[in-house]
Amino acid sequence: MKEFIVYPAIDIIGGSAVRLSQGDYARKEVYHADPSEVARRWENEGAKFIHVVDLEGAKEGKSFNREAIAKICAAVSVPVQVGGGIRNMETVEDMFNIGVSRVILGTAALANPDFVKETVAKHGDKIAVGIDAKDGKVAVQGWLEVSDTDAIEFARLMAQIGVAHIIYTDIATDGMLQGPNVAAMREMAEAVSLNVIASGGVSCTADVEELRPTGVGGVIVGKALYTGAVTLGDIL
Repeated sequence: MKEFIVYPAIDIIGGSAVRLSQGDYARKEVYHADPSEVARRWENEGAKFIHVVDLEGAKEGKSFNREAIAKICAAVSVPVQVGGGIRNMETVEDMFNIGVSRVILGTAALANPDFVKETVAKHGDKIAVGIDAKDGKVAVQGWLEVSDTDAIEFARLMAQIGVAHIIYTDIATDGMLQGPNVAAMREMAEAVSLNVIASGGVSCTADVEELRPTGVGGVIVGKALYTGAVTLGDIL
């Protein structure tokens, strides 16, 4: 049985740890001015892997919060995966240089599958692809645009390229604390033989328990931890 990993999330805007509701940049709450302190807390509570998103990077297409990310990596001994605005090889290399363990490609993967092929050839399973879906279709540019591409078909293409990990987010449930889209997560996990990491909607330990048997390899938990709806200790 493969290990099921819980990834506490740190989303960054302007160097601070924030949370959005349904990916809406206008619905932002700042939780902590220093994301590295948050990372340290998650590690102390038992996290084995930390998930970080540069939200400005995702929107603007270039790395915005490099300093905050480097500080997070320096603050903890557990691996850190990072996404948001990583759209060329130079940025990929820079992320690894500042201590990131796994790089997540999002918009770049849809726009340029050859770039994914190149990064996977060079970095293997240290590369993940983020698939953010709205009604089963892939959304890009920090969720500001929805493409015509079917999320499962896109995941199959990524599997053919050699991608080892997919982070699958259901935008409708993200940050809403109303439970994950379990059916969509199960469908994705059954469709591809990749490590599928579920994201969006987790509000309590029962949500995590519901996701475990779907075949996903882990879950990202964000807002529920920040609001105190659930503790990392409870989930673990």
